[in-house]
Amino acid sequence: MLYEGVLKKMRTENASPINYYLVFENDFIHVNQLLNKNISIEFVSYQCLSCGQNKKIFRQGYCYDDFYKTPNAGDWIMKPELSKAHLDIEDRDLEFEKKAQLQPHIVYLANSSNVKVGVTRKAQVPTRWIDQGAHEAIEILEVPNRYLAGITEVALKEHIADKTNWRKMLKNDIDDEKLEDVKLRLAQYIPEETKPYFLENSKELHLEFPVHKYPEKVTSLNLEKTPNYEGKLVGIKGQYLIFEDQTVFNVRNHEGFKVALSIL
Repeated sequence: MLYEGVLKKMRTENASPINYYLVFENDFIHVNQLLNKNISIEFVSYQCLSCGQNKKIFRQGYCYDDFYKTPNAGDWIMKPELSKAHLDIEDRDLEFEKKAQLQPHIVYLANSSNVKVGVTRKAQVPTRWIDQGAHEAIEILEVPNRYLAGITEVALKEHIADKTNWRKMLKNDIDDEKLEDVKLRLAQYIPEETKPYFLENSKELHLEFPVHKYPEKVTSLNLEKTPNYEGKLVGIKGQYLIFEDQTVFNVRNHEGFKVALSIL
């Protein structure tokens, strides 16, 4: 069976285990159903998620020109503390930025390889944690806009990591800590401006990924370097496909790549 389409990050549904879907323009695949099957992935062409043209993808699914134009790739997305919509200041498109930034945001702790602090829109819970491959997470505070979440994250990352070790996450090499204890330990470092938003009674959420076998050593598949790949799918975690030969494929890193995917 052959599927063809432009890769975007897999959609997810929180269940035990999590359900994953690859959604193309005219079709979709329930990726869990491919577990223990041999599949091939062939790189066909680029298709920028903004202009739709066959132009080399630069970052986040966009060609070079569109990455620096689209409001979907503003600096405030990766650095929430740079958000300015609450001040009526435009970065690239104020209407878009107000919709994205002026809504409830969560500052959280997630454990995917080690405990890290992060920020997400409330509407993206628990999707954000699933995408990071976190097996557990807890909310620290809920604030009314992205800027307040950003300044809180900046303060807390002086005392705890803000990055995931993706290799450890994929090998399931996890440093386990009780997130409720870490949350209480970090509470003293929350800025005065956001202390009123602290969530006293939040609880850990546990997530289960559909992985039959974790790799011992990780080899990353890059479709620009290896445009044709075949392997047996044995797991899905974060936004990665895990294959029996210890190859891993980061779907999100290949957004904007048009592929042909075959079930062999």
